[in-house]
Amino acid sequence: MIEPDIAFACDAILPRPASRKLIIQIPCYNEAGTLAIALGALPRSVPGFDAVEWLIIDDGSTDATVAVARAAGADHIVSHPVNRGLAAAFKTGLETALSLGADVIVNTDADNQYDANDIPTLTRPILDREADMVVGARPINDTEHFSWVKKRLQVLGSWVVRAASKTQIADAPSGFRAFTAEAAMRLNVFGAYTYTLETIIQAGLSDLKIVSVPIRTNPDLRPSRLVRSIPSYVRRSVGTIFHMFLIYRPLALFVGVGMVAIMFGLILGLRFLYFLATNNGEGHIQSVVLAALAIILGSLTLVMAMIANLIAVNRKLGEQILFRVRRLEQMRNLPERNASTSELENRRKQSS
Repeated sequence: MIEPDIAFACDAILPRPASRKLIIQIPCYNEAGTLAIALGALPRSVPGFDAVEWLIIDDGSTDATVAVARAAGADHIVSHPVNRGLAAAFKTGLETALSLGADVIVNTDADNQYDANDIPTLTRPILDREADMVVGARPINDTEHFSWVKKRLQVLGSWVVRAASKTQIADAPSGFRAFTAEAAMRLNVFGAYTYTLETIIQAGLSDLKIVSVPIRTNPDLRPSRLVRSIPSYVRRSVGTIFHMFLIYRPLALFVGVGMVAIMFGLILGLRFLYFLATNNGEGHIQSVVLAALAIILGSLTLVMAMIANLIAVNRKLGEQILFRVRRLEQMRNLPERNASTSELENRRKQSS
């Protein structure tokens, strides 16, 4: 994380924008059937913002998603040539929104799952400088189309993510969330499956301020494409959490595993010494072999911990460099951004 005095210096050289812009992004893959409904519910004005723009990330759709987005009045459309997955579409959305000069970015779904009337609720903590990232907490227990198993898994998964990220997020899998531009610059999505758990863990371990706000949901328009089966979702989610620990807390992970292995080896070794001291050592030679193996593996794991920690230091330096590059790009785009906002407003007035 950038030190406070350095961050203050960056703020000092970055000119204040003439207007505050909110960009609402929607990752899409073959959403022609529901996208018009989702876009029709989005606001064109939100308290605290001078401009509100809609960004569609078309993740290689093969249906009429792009045509529907244009007809519904989307301000910006970015298309992947092939389907790359939800996480990649979300990442493209953040990068595009930053290049368009967004001060705050709201992410929502194309299936109209989340009530767009709650966008002001989602952005209020950011406007009040109480949060860098806000996650909408759905009424899980009151959502009729969620099965009993899915409700329990949502609660359990959110608890695990809270423990892993050191945050108090009530609904970790929720995709209805808001980011400051600075938070978006600091986030780097590594996985290909989903961004929801990964970004919370990453933000929490990067000392970003994250809060939850209660939000409402709409009736289900189609089955979830992310949770195709419970076992698959659980397996992928566990893999994502482990992957984030491997990236952001490798020292704690490897030291913990190494110490457990060494303690196991020492216990077996002491057990053999006890039998040897009581003249019952014969027949327990396997304990010596297993103890030596456990201690060797534990020691190797501790060496891996030191190497992983050095790699983590380099990763932090790389993230700081990437953050600075993104800040410089945002500063460079400020004049273009103010001009493009005025142009969009004129275009909307002409079309209406």
